[in-house]
Amino acid sequence: MLSFINEHLQLIYLIVLMVFVGIELIGHVPSVLHTPLMSGANAIHGVVIIGSIIVMGEATHTISLVLGFLAVVLGTLNVVGGFVVTDRMLEMFKKKK
Repeated sequence: MLSFINEHLQLIYLIVLMVFVGIELIGHVPSVLHTPLMSGANAIHGVVIIGSIIVMGEATHTISLVLGFLAVVLGTLNVVGGFVVTDRMLEMFKKKK
Protein backbone atom coordinates (compact mmCIF):
# COMPACT_ATOMS: atom_id res chain seq x y z
CA MET A 1 0.00 0.00 0.00
CA LEU A 2 2.85 2.37 0.80
CA SER A 3 4.45 1.84 -2.61
CA PHE A 4 1.11 2.70 -4.27
CA ILE A 5 0.98 5.97 -2.34
CA ASN A 6 4.58 6.83 -3.21
CA GLU A 7 4.02 6.10 -6.91
CA HIS A 8 0.91 8.25 -7.11
CA LEU A 9 1.84 11.02 -4.65
CA GLN A 10 1.63 13.82 -7.24
CA LEU A 11 -1.82 12.65 -8.31
CA ILE A 12 -2.97 12.56 -4.69
CA TYR A 13 -1.66 16.11 -4.15
CA LEU A 14 -3.47 17.26 -7.29
CA ILE A 15 -6.77 15.72 -6.20
CA VAL A 16 -6.54 17.28 -2.72
CA LEU A 17 -5.73 20.66 -4.28
CA MET A 18 -8.69 20.34 -6.69
CA VAL A 19 -11.02 19.60 -3.78
CA PHE A 20 -9.90 22.69 -1.84
CA VAL A 21 -10.05 24.96 -4.91
CA GLY A 22 -13.50 23.62 -5.81
CA ILE A 23 -14.83 24.23 -2.31
CA GLU A 24 -13.46 27.79 -2.36
CA LEU A 25 -14.93 28.53 -5.79
CA ILE A 26 -18.36 27.13 -5.00
CA GLY A 27 -18.37 28.91 -1.63
CA HIS A 28 -17.93 32.30 -3.30
CA VAL A 29 -20.69 31.90 -5.91
CA PRO A 30 -23.66 34.17 -5.12
CA SER A 31 -26.87 32.37 -4.19
CA VAL A 32 -28.68 33.79 -7.21
CA LEU A 33 -26.22 32.11 -9.60
CA HIS A 34 -25.74 28.88 -7.68
CA THR A 35 -28.82 27.01 -8.91
CA PRO A 36 -28.42 27.72 -12.66
CA LEU A 37 -24.71 26.94 -12.59
CA MET A 38 -25.13 23.70 -10.66
CA SER A 39 -28.04 22.48 -12.78
CA GLY A 40 -26.01 23.11 -15.92
CA ALA A 41 -22.97 21.38 -14.46
CA ASN A 42 -25.08 18.38 -13.48
CA ALA A 43 -26.41 18.10 -17.02
CA ILE A 44 -22.82 17.82 -18.30
CA HIS A 45 -22.62 14.46 -16.53
CA GLY A 46 -23.96 12.93 -19.73
CA VAL A 47 -20.29 12.73 -20.72
CA VAL A 48 -19.63 10.70 -17.55
CA ILE A 49 -22.42 8.33 -18.49
CA ILE A 50 -21.02 7.77 -21.99
CA GLY A 51 -17.51 7.24 -20.60
CA SER A 52 -18.68 4.77 -18.00
CA ILE A 53 -20.65 2.82 -20.61
CA ILE A 54 -17.46 2.58 -22.67
CA VAL A 55 -15.57 1.36 -19.58
CA MET A 56 -18.23 -1.26 -18.93
CA GLY A 57 -18.04 -2.42 -22.56
CA GLU A 58 -14.30 -2.98 -22.34
CA ALA A 59 -14.26 -4.35 -18.78
CA THR A 60 -12.05 -7.38 -18.26
CA HIS A 61 -12.43 -7.59 -14.49
CA THR A 62 -15.51 -7.72 -12.33
CA ILE A 63 -14.42 -4.65 -10.36
CA SER A 64 -14.23 -2.61 -13.61
CA LEU A 65 -17.74 -3.70 -14.49
CA VAL A 66 -19.09 -2.87 -11.03
CA LEU A 67 -17.40 0.55 -10.95
CA GLY A 68 -18.63 1.31 -14.48
CA PHE A 69 -22.17 0.35 -13.51
CA LEU A 70 -21.95 2.51 -10.38
CA ALA A 71 -20.73 5.43 -12.49
CA VAL A 72 -23.65 4.98 -14.90
CA VAL A 73 -26.17 4.94 -12.05
CA LEU A 74 -24.70 7.94 -10.22
CA GLY A 75 -24.20 9.92 -13.43
CA THR A 76 -27.80 9.25 -14.45
CA LEU A 77 -29.06 10.39 -11.06
CA ASN A 78 -27.01 13.57 -11.39
CA VAL A 79 -28.33 14.31 -14.89
CA VAL A 80 -31.94 13.75 -13.84
CA GLY A 81 -31.39 15.85 -10.71
CA GLY A 82 -29.93 18.66 -12.81
CA PHE A 83 -32.95 18.72 -15.07
CA VAL A 84 -35.36 18.60 -12.12
CA VAL A 85 -33.61 21.56 -10.47
CA THR A 86 -33.66 23.49 -13.76
CA ASP A 87 -37.36 22.75 -14.23
CA ARG A 88 -38.16 23.92 -10.71
CA MET A 89 -36.11 27.06 -11.24
CA LEU A 90 -37.94 27.87 -14.49
CA GLU A 91 -41.30 27.31 -12.78
CA MET A 92 -40.45 30.11 -10.34
CA PHE A 93 -40.26 32.63 -13.19
CA LYS A 94 -43.60 31.75 -14.80
CA LYS A 95 -46.46 34.14 -14.19
CA LYS A 96 -49.12 32.88 -11.83
CA LYS A 97 -52.71 32.80 -13.06
